[in-house]
Amino acid sequence: MATVAFHTLGCKVNFYDTEAIWQLFKQEGYEQVDFESTADVYVINTCTVTNTGDKKSRQMIRRAIRRNPEAIVAVTGCYAQTSPAEIMAIPGVDLVIGTQDRDKIMPYVKQLEQERQPINAVRNIMKTRAFEELDVPDFSDRTRAFLKIQEGCNNFCTFCIIPWSRGLMRSREPESVLNQARMLVDAGYQEIVLTGIHTGGYGEDMEDYSLAKLLWDLDKVDGLKRIRISSIEASQITDEVLEVLQASDKMCRHLHIPLQAGDDEVLKRMRRKYTTEQFARKIEHIHRIMPGVAITTDVIVGFPGETDEMFRRGYRFMEQMKFSEMHVFPYSKRTGTPAARMEDQIDEEIKNARVHELIDLSERMQLSYAETFVGQVLEVIPERDYKGQPGSGLLMGYSDNYLQLVFEGSEDWIGQVCRVKVTEAGVNECRGQLVRAPEAGAVHLPSKVTGTGVSAETIPGQAAKAIV
Repeated sequence: MATVAFHTLGCKVNFYDTEAIWQLFKQEGYEQVDFESTADVYVINTCTVTNTGDKKSRQMIRRAIRRNPEAIVAVTGCYAQTSPAEIMAIPGVDLVIGTQDRDKIMPYVKQLEQERQPINAVRNIMKTRAFEELDVPDFSDRTRAFLKIQEGCNNFCTFCIIPWSRGLMRSREPESVLNQARMLVDAGYQEIVLTGIHTGGYGEDMEDYSLAKLLWDLDKVDGLKRIRISSIEASQITDEVLEVLQASDKMCRHLHIPLQAGDDEVLKRMRRKYTTEQFARKIEHIHRIMPGVAITTDVIVGFPGETDEMFRRGYRFMEQMKFSEMHVFPYSKRTGTPAARMEDQIDEEIKNARVHELIDLSERMQLSYAETFVGQVLEVIPERDYKGQPGSGLLMGYSDNYLQLVFEGSEDWIGQVCRVKVTEAGVNECRGQLVRAPEAGAVHLPSKVTGTGVSAETIPGQAAKAIV
């Protein structure tokens, strides 16, 4: 039996895409093996969000070629899209395919089996207007299913290369999204995370349809317990979206809203489309209609021209926002972006000191958010044994408002809704006590672990758009 191995770098969208490519190989009868073993085909799904992403991608490509010089080595993802010639120049690379046309990967592999002539299949992403339809019926992380609803971004923030690697905003057809949602529910998933490069922009390229309408349609899917949005810009949380958040009991009380900077001058230089005042108004509105909501965010520290005074203003603003967690990234130069050419680049040591200050703030805010739930009963879907230790008698899962809870329970409950009382607050995890076990006869998720969870690596840096 022919074998295939995957290595995924970067964001959640890349993980989704890798799972989708694995489905294509699976349909052709391939068996998946670990990336560190010998395979007939290696697929490296690359990241280009930072210069480090490029470098790590090249390292993984060379590792695959060394592992089996006879293997077909296929490179896909963002770095493949922006720098195909650079990748084709690595001896041993057979196929470069970018971030579109991945549904054609099997015909290309068959062609390479016949004649080993390297293929550069990358086309101009800026001309693409159609969403690439790739279904993923099951996941290796088997309690939360990811559902990709859009691709690309029209924002062109000055620090970001993503529009050039993913193209412009394009949404998936509503019927296709709903069909896949039903398929995931039939497979036993109770939580669906809507993901994309600019997820909240869904529907902006459609007439008479919007993210709010999609959320209402998903709300009607029988058997689906939770809908989570992986990331949404403050400006995309329209009154219609707020209505769904307030009225639907399936919408999770957790929103990831990237701030990036808490100072208006820095936001302007980043070419973000809001002021701190507009951002604050939106956050206050969300808190009013969704009491207890967890709002997580992304922040870039040490952007070119960020003075100490701007940083202090930003720090105070983040404190006021009472985020439940912040993902903090030091600004890292991305060749080819306007920010990389800006004057006033910030010294690395200053950047690191600021990063640590904000991580400390994030941990304090995380703890104070968690403390408000001590004594409350939350619905938790256990994901796995605590710290991956079967037989420990402890389970780990997330509440709808994204508290990670550890409690005693049976492995049979993984993927099922449990009611858990929060007994102790912590920064990254809270302790809880089971109040009610899942109902007997609930649908069980298959206990197999398939897919591409092996050998995954996340690139630090501005991988902001797609983090969950």
